[in-house]
Amino acid sequence: MVVIVFGSGGQLGKAIQSISTSSSINFHFFDSKQVDITKLVDVESVFLRLRPDFCVNAAAYTAVDQAEVEQDKAELVNRLGVLNIAQSCVKHNTTLVHISTDFVFDGEKNEPYLETDPTNPQGAYGRTKREGELGIVHSMKKYFIIRTSWLYSEYGHNFKKTMLRLVREKESLSVVNDQIGSPTNAIDLAEAILVIANSKSANFGIYHYSNQGSTSWYGFAKKIFEDNHISTDLKGIPTSEYPTLAKRPKYSVLDTSKIRKEFGIKIRSWEEALAKK
Repeated sequence: MVVIVFGSGGQLGKAIQSISTSSSINFHFFDSKQVDITKLVDVESVFLRLRPDFCVNAAAYTAVDQAEVEQDKAELVNRLGVLNIAQSCVKHNTTLVHISTDFVFDGEKNEPYLETDPTNPQGAYGRTKREGELGIVHSMKKYFIIRTSWLYSEYGHNFKKTMLRLVREKESLSVVNDQIGSPTNAIDLAEAILVIANSKSANFGIYHYSNQGSTSWYGFAKKIFEDNHISTDLKGIPTSEYPTLAKRPKYSVLDTSKIRKEFGIKIRSWEEALAKK
């Protein structure tokens, strides 16, 4: 089976690469310098050359705050780029696995979000990611859209790496304690994508994947320091004391029962996943 992966320079793309050697799948990885997904001719050339069975799109404009001032750039990657990939997938009968986000929700719910819950993105990042989802839904039949949340890994920029850097630079840290979500280990998500690719399932549609359980950003930071045996002055603060350009969902826990049932995937708790080396 031939699988192409766009966005190989990001943390999920690198996570997939790190486990790909133990798979029988024939992977081909492309970062933004190798393939500009906003140009259909670039995307199509990859499909023509490799004739993939599966395409994993882990490419995205993910700078949540910067997206508010660079909405055109976010739209190019998160909407137009996704449409280009979807068009090539349809043309070559390729199944698409597309990675989306909890930011498509407004965060006003008080229980885990289902795939069928209404979306209501509150910022440019979430809006453009939702536009990408809709482009797939309206133009394709063979797709798996996987929404995830609070992704971290040893690669790229993420909350875990930021906390471990800041604790070396500052005597005390203040972290928001009233935004609730589920931290997700990129390796765990990568392994779930491999399960889906190998499953031959025709139950296409939208799925949610995150590690089990929930916490605040403060709770996430506290656990990071505990696991790394780091003692620091850590304070929990309300969102109002940490203003950002983009509004964050105050609650974005995802219900993962659908993906667990369909693919038999056992999802570890976020605490277990965080301790995974």
